[in-house]
Amino acid sequence: MNKKNRVLVFGAHPDDGDVHCGGLALEYTAAGHKVKFVSVTNGDTGHYRIGGIELAQRRYAEAQASARIANLEEYQILDWHNGELEPSVANRKVIIKIIRDFKPDLIITHRPNDYHPDHRYTSQLVQDASFIITVPNMLPLTKFISKKPVICYMYDNFKKPYPFIPDVVVGIDKVIEKKIGMLHCHTSQMYEWLPFNDGVLDEVPEGDNARRQWMAKRRLSGNEQIANKYRSRLIELYGEREGNRIKYAEAYEICEYGASLSQEQIPELFPFFNK
Repeated sequence: MNKKNRVLVFGAHPDDGDVHCGGLALEYTAAGHKVKFVSVTNGDTGHYRIGGIELAQRRYAEAQASARIANLEEYQILDWHNGELEPSVANRKVIIKIIRDFKPDLIITHRPNDYHPDHRYTSQLVQDASFIITVPNMLPLTKFISKKPVICYMYDNFKKPYPFIPDVVVGIDKVIEKKIGMLHCHTSQMYEWLPFNDGVLDEVPEGDNARRQWMAKRRLSGNEQIANKYRSRLIELYGEREGNRIKYAEAYEICEYGASLSQEQIPELFPFFNK
């Protein structure tokens, strides 16, 4: 019987995991693997009209609805203010405990070079925890991890100080509609805050189905671009026939701070490639 992996996703906000890893999470849970999402902030400033306790509670409920679609083990929301995250020792200890308690084989988070400080500091907190999770005298009442997990970065398009490296690219065609369903749960973001911030709020249609179709068109293009951009890597992983057929994909870069992952080991941690 194939080993069942444990996957822990750290996003800065209560939709980041869905956007960047929703398809991967669905692929994992469909195959019986365990996936947990953590939002390192409560998202309480991510809106143009409401905020504070009202928005934080709303975004928590949206995340739980998404978790039910993806069959996540948990969608944990840390009660830290949006936009105020700091890579402090106290915050690092919280991240260490979450990692130790879940015992992941794989951690996924943001890259450290990103436009949003919450994204950058989430990445730094995970990186700063990556060695300390193995040190018994740090948080001595929480059992230490003797073997470091693999850490991967979510995809982004930033070029400096270096561009994203597509070590692993996963086709998500089979689960793309469910991923859209996950994003659809995040009403405050997909149909309110993000369209407002992009200057297209007046384009959001009325009605649940119309809105979902409108959002899907905007979001699917990103996963389609990833598949086309990294087509050669898809072919390497899936074989020429399947690699050329994949329309939607998510991509991940291996972080050197976690356990090493050879090309031969990738199919063990990402068991989706049938050549």
